[in-house]
Amino acid sequence: MRVIDLFAGVGGFRIGLERASSDYKVVWSNQWEPNKKLQIASEIYKKRFGEDNHSNTDIAKVKSSEIPDFDLVCGGFPCQDYSVAKSLSRSGGIQGKKGVLWWEIHKILNERKKKPHFLLLENVDRLLKSPGNQRGRDFAIILASLSDLGYIVEWRIINAAEYGMPQRRRRVFLMGYHKDSKVYKKILKAKNPEKWIAKTGVLSKAFKIKSFDKEKVNKFKIEGKLENISDKFNLKEKTSPFQKAGIMVNNEVWTYEAKPDYNGKVKTIKNILEKEKNVPEEFFIDSDSLERWQYMKGAKKEVRFNKKHNFSYNYAEGSMIFPDRLDFPSRTIITGEGGKGPSRFKHVVKTKSGKLRRLTPLELERLNMFPDNHTKEASDVQRAFLMGNALVIGVVERIGKSLMDELKS
Repeated sequence: MRVIDLFAGVGGFRIGLERASSDYKVVWSNQWEPNKKLQIASEIYKKRFGEDNHSNTDIAKVKSSEIPDFDLVCGGFPCQDYSVAKSLSRSGGIQGKKGVLWWEIHKILNERKKKPHFLLLENVDRLLKSPGNQRGRDFAIILASLSDLGYIVEWRIINAAEYGMPQRRRRVFLMGYHKDSKVYKKILKAKNPEKWIAKTGVLSKAFKIKSFDKEKVNKFKIEGKLENISDKFNLKEKTSPFQKAGIMVNNEVWTYEAKPDYNGKVKTIKNILEKEKNVPEEFFIDSDSLERWQYMKGAKKEVRFNKKHNFSYNYAEGSMIFPDRLDFPSRTIITGEGGKGPSRFKHVVKTKSGKLRRLTPLELERLNMFPDNHTKEASDVQRAFLMGNALVIGVVERIGKSLMDELKS
């Protein structure tokens, strides 16, 4: 299966698919960080996978003709405002807000004479609820635009830790099946989309869920042209109609609150730690900064002053566990995980000797299930940033295996 890897980062999707099956072959990849002179992620990608068919160019400037034929497009596209600006009368296509990278994926799909059979995309789970003043609009636009291109789309919000992986990272994963594919025809023939998302589908086989009450399935249709959806979808409602699991077939949606069903082994922070003797001294917290760390992690109820707008306000937040529990999966890694400065969101663990320390770049890689030292060419702060932007590879691996099993069944 020929794959193109978009918004490739340091290769999480590629590693996951290649671990899943030797039948996946990446034929083209693109990684470009806007407004950055140093293209660190792209350089690491090339170091690990070679320079052949790798593009370090703004995807908006890449011509579709430069991309070789492919069967599957994968990528974690940035979460932005997906609103539709207007129709493009000559091409019959649509135009999204300037700089929104979803429309670059759409453009690639739209311009292919032979559409790829499969899509595997990832985003933050709030995509299903955005924007705040029109809940679910962005996701509805994405689903409807893919339906117009001939795809059935299923999705699941997956928390990696709920399936035994070492990080609590919630993301939405979308699988798309083009009308020319075997899977599309199978879903239509079965005439049971609820069963597909609950038991028999690619995502449900990869990540088992508990049985559900059919009465609690939310069913609706995404109707109208994309411009109308952009303007009017769910306009006066306070909640999004999209729930944790769902499928869209010919613009009809079935969705419900899926609960994970997993009883296997669980990896925790303890399982990914380096030996204390191998941890560089700069990762240990000294006595001079301990009080600041405790303040940042602790509960607060105080008056703060906004200098820019010249007003005071009451600020409050609860305490965080400090240090982090070793017998639990980690909290979500964020891009600001690196650096010595005290922070509310950085991970801190207690060693066997009783010392407190931050996590090393190698340990952050392990929380995302990357090979050790995958990002070793970058600085420690850069490596933390790269892992904050990455995904948990084990999720992609299990989806990739499930898709390949489906095609071979």
